[in-house]
Amino acid sequence: MINNDILRRIRTIFDLTDEKIITTFALSQCEISADQLANFFKEKDDSEYQAIEDVQFSSFLNGLITAQRGPSEGPERENEQELTNNMIFNKVKIALSLKAEEVISILELAELSLDKHELSALFRNVSNKHYKNCSDEVLSAFLKGLKIKAQ
Repeated sequence: MINNDILRRIRTIFDLTDEKIITTFALSQCEISADQLANFFKEKDDSEYQAIEDVQFSSFLNGLITAQRGPSEGPERENEQELTNNMIFNKVKIALSLKAEEVISILELAELSLDKHELSALFRNVSNKHYKNCSDEVLSAFLKGLKIKAQ
C-alpha cells in the first residue's frame, strides 16, 4: 500500500487534525511543515503531490505509538529506513495495545477471517520459518475494520 493512502486512512480513524499529525511526526524526531503535510494529502496527479518516504512514515507510526501509549522507558525507537505492510500493521496494533483476539474481531468487521496462527505469522521475525508477508488486502481490511469500529 502507499504510505500517503495509509496516513489518510489513519487520519480518519483517529480523527487527527493537521496539528496533531505534525506533532505526531515530531514525537519521533521528524519535522514536517503544514505545507508538506498538505502535499502528502494531495492526489497523485497533482503537481504538488509529495510521497511520504518510508523513514518519514516510520517516524509518524513511532510517534503514534508514543502519543497513544506514552513515552517508553529506555532508548528511543529507531525509525526504519524501509517499511513493510507487516511493520505498519504491527505498529498500529502496538499503538492501540490490541491483543490477538481484538485484531481478529477487527478483521472480521471488514469481512476477513484469520485464525490466531495466521495472524501470529504476520508479526514474527522475518527470519522465522513461520513468517508470512502481510498482503495489501490484509492491511487494508485491518484499517477498514478499525474505521468501522471507530464509528
